[in-house]
Amino acid sequence: MKLFTFIVATLLIAVTLISFRPQTVPKETGKIKWMTIEEAFAQNQKKPKKVFIDVYTDWCGWCKVMDRETFTDPSVVDYISKNYYAVKLNAEQKEDIVLGKDKFVYVAQGSRGYHQLAAALLRNQLSYPTVVFMNEKFQAIQPIPGYIKAPEFHQIITFIGGDHYSKEPFDQFKAKTYPQKYSVKL
Repeated sequence: MKLFTFIVATLLIAVTLISFRPQTVPKETGKIKWMTIEEAFAQNQKKPKKVFIDVYTDWCGWCKVMDRETFTDPSVVDYISKNYYAVKLNAEQKEDIVLGKDKFVYVAQGSRGYHQLAAALLRNQLSYPTVVFMNEKFQAIQPIPGYIKAPEFHQIITFIGGDHYSKEPFDQFKAKTYPQKYSVKL
C-alpha cells in the first residue's frame, strides 16, 4: 500500500509540474510584410526609408517561384523587413494609383494591358519578375529584371540597402563582402 501511495503521489507531482511548465509557442515563419505602393508612399512621407517593389503579373511563373523561394528565405525576409518598405505591384492591375499629385492608370492593349506606373518603374521594359529599388526620396535607384535566387538577392538588397551603390560598383562590393561565393552582376 505504501508503494502504491508513493507511485500515485509521484505521478500527481509530475503532472502538476508539467502543467505549470511554460508553454512554448511555435515561432511563426518570418514573412515579408507587403504593402501597396500607396501605403509605402504614405509611410515614406512620415518615416523615410528605401522602398523595394516586386513588379509581377498573375500569369508569371518565375514571379511565383521568386515568391516561394526567394521572398521566404529568412535572411532576405529579415533584411527587407529592417531596411525597406516592401511593395507588391501587379503590372496589369486595373485600379488607378495616386502618389501625391501623380495619377497612374491602366492602359488597355490587346488582350492584356499594363499599368502606367509599372511601365514607368521598369523604364518601359515590361519584363517579369522585375524588382525595383527606390531611395528615401521615392526616386528610382534601379530596376533589376529576372528571377533571382535568395543568396544572390541578399547580396543585391544589402548592396542597395547599405548605400554601397552610391560608393562603389557592385563587383567591388561583392568581392569584398562575398568573395568567391556567388556570381551576380548588376
